[in-house]
Amino acid sequence: MRENRSFAVGAAITALVLLAAILSLVWTPYPIDQLSVADKLKGPSADHLLGTDHYGRDILSMLMIGARTSIAVALVAVGIGIVIGVPLGLLGAARGGWIDEGIMRFNDLVFAFPALLSAVMITAIFGPGAVNAIVAIGIFNIPVFARVARGGALAYKSREFVMAAQVAGKGRVRIIAEHILPNIANLLIVQGTIQFSLGILAEAGLSYVGLGAQPPVATWGRMLNEAQTMMAFAPQLALYPGLAIVATVMGLNLLGDGLRDILDPKLKRRVG
Repeated sequence: MRENRSFAVGAAITALVLLAAILSLVWTPYPIDQLSVADKLKGPSADHLLGTDHYGRDILSMLMIGARTSIAVALVAVGIGIVIGVPLGLLGAARGGWIDEGIMRFNDLVFAFPALLSAVMITAIFGPGAVNAIVAIGIFNIPVFARVARGGALAYKSREFVMAAQVAGKGRVRIIAEHILPNIANLLIVQGTIQFSLGILAEAGLSYVGLGAQPPVATWGRMLNEAQTMMAFAPQLALYPGLAIVATVMGLNLLGDGLRDILDPKLKRRVG
């Protein structure tokens, strides 16, 4: 098998972001709530590797905590989509009829409200915050995983080994758990990486408009928002969080493409 460069590059970028996020739990170069007007807008130096912002805060420290915030929000949101969406999709594929139709119409209804619009509605009721951003993005992930699980289950529903399990007297739940779910796990893993990258992008967008995690928690989206009025004389304030978002999303997409190539037997045969 040829070396999968997409997977290698994507895994390396993702690992670097994860390492920064994990490291921020125990250490950052400076506390992000440490303001120093005398040190504002300083360029890269030995004291501040990426410089400081307009409040004198260390940009590298804020990027590290921003990575933690983005990953936490996206990870929980994807978890919501998997925990609720996958069982719904498998239920629809297994039962069919009005149950399947009802689940699909529910999916269509959720798709009609993008994550950003859902966040606006939720925020109007409960106020802005990371939890509301997680709920909004998580709700949008539910129909995505439901469709993937349903499509994968329908593809295997009429396969010989599934029919043999039915003849052997196994129930629907046992057949799904033992025969269908393991075979569609690769689809769910790849979709999970894609939704994870979209979750990070959505979290940045929500934070940019003030609907994500609130101060003093650092987020990449709010760093971009605060930098937009200083682009003329301090473009680096927008450059660093922008690059962090682009690199993270690109890394996860490359990782997803690599996993798809590795886990899909048809692609294996085509590449090999």
